[in-house]
Amino acid sequence: MSESSLPPYTMSDLGNSDRRSAPAALRNVEPIGDVLERWLPEKGLVLEVASGTGEHALAFANRFPSLDWQPSDPDPLALSSIAAWRADGPANLLAPIELDAAERAWPIERADAVLNINMVHISPWKAALGLLDGANRLLGPEGRLILYGPWLEEGIEPAPSNIAFDGSLKARNPRWGLRLVETFADEARTRGFELKDRQPMPANNLMLLFETCRRD
Repeated sequence: MSESSLPPYTMSDLGNSDRRSAPAALRNVEPIGDVLERWLPEKGLVLEVASGTGEHALAFANRFPSLDWQPSDPDPLALSSIAAWRADGPANLLAPIELDAAERAWPIERADAVLNINMVHISPWKAALGLLDGANRLLGPEGRLILYGPWLEEGIEPAPSNIAFDGSLKARNPRWGLRLVETFADEARTRGFELKDRQPMPANNLMLLFETCRRD
């Protein structure tokens, strides 16, 4: 199993509820949603891989009522938190499913888009490749894979905060760390995806849009 999606972010316990809250999610939900307005399909099913607390899932299900939103996570605490947030959510927010990106078997057969927020750098590289493999299995000819998080890029000097963050991640687990966009894009290409867009985001993060470039 891959590591819990909840660490290393600061979490707050909301009383006796199973709900958890991540300050990072509260800060980035609006900027991410603004980009998703342009990148998501108008209708269909969005699979969110590594949903963490569930705050993003609730916000995006409310913001995009024409899309069915499928949250997922491998961690039991995260799944409990997602379910607790879902209790106040709209009908298009589906019950969370247990899904480990690094595993071959995923409990879902298809999706129109796959969204992954802040996972690739806090999981082994195997999980990043598993994300690509799973998206390749699920997405059709017009499918979209969307990622958000801190990345490194060839020829671009990383922000000091990202350098420090990379060091802290590797100190926690040597299999973690910021990934190179170009390396990930090369792996994506071998699985039928093309990097179509990159969007700089607050706090030195990036959003990446991959689209399928194959014909089924």
